[in-house]
Amino acid sequence: HKKFHFVLFDFDGVIADSFSVALQVNQMLYPRLTADEYRARFLGNINKWREEHRPDIDFFTEYIPKMKTMGIFPGMREAIKELSRLYTLVIISSTLTAPIKEFVERQGLGVFFAEIMGNDVHESKAQKIDMVFSKYGTDKHSCVFITDTLGDIKEAAHCGVGSIGVSWGFQDEETLRLGNPFCIVQKPQELPSAIARYFVDSRG
Repeated sequence: HKKFHFVLFDFDGVIADSFSVALQVNQMLYPRLTADEYRARFLGNINKWREEHRPDIDFFTEYIPKMKTMGIFPGMREAIKELSRLYTLVIISSTLTAPIKEFVERQGLGVFFAEIMGNDVHESKAQKIDMVFSKYGTDKHSCVFITDTLGDIKEAAHCGVGSIGVSWGFQDEETLRLGNPFCIVQKPQELPSAIARYFVDSRG
């Protein structure tokens, strides 16, 4: 049963409580950047977002060391463990693969993910979803994307994959609803039942 269904997780704002750290690093790069402007960058693929003035500071050089200070959202550890019993779990992120691996290992969650695909694998999340299809011999009907941004919902939809939005991440529910997600959950404890409903509905 497990092998048929894949739960694809965004990392920042879904698993890792990283918004304040990411904003802080971006404000080193762009001192006038507000929290709302930063959130707006995730209406599309964050990699597509470019400012005319490129700062001298590299985002990941500053961000990766700070990932050690980031926590995991309450309830997420338990949700991941529960989901791993039923589904194959993959992280698809715009952060680099190696520090995500370190983070999930630190949290004792490394064993629950079949794969972690960071920005170094490909900048496009749609491309990474296609890679999951071909590598694991699965398809759009057998995958769901768990995310906190409209940009991710759009990239998943490009591959025919539905999304479940989470309300505790980078963007608010009103923004997520613009992408027409299957549903939006309010806390990690709601993920298992929402995902089960999604797979029942997508068969129908």
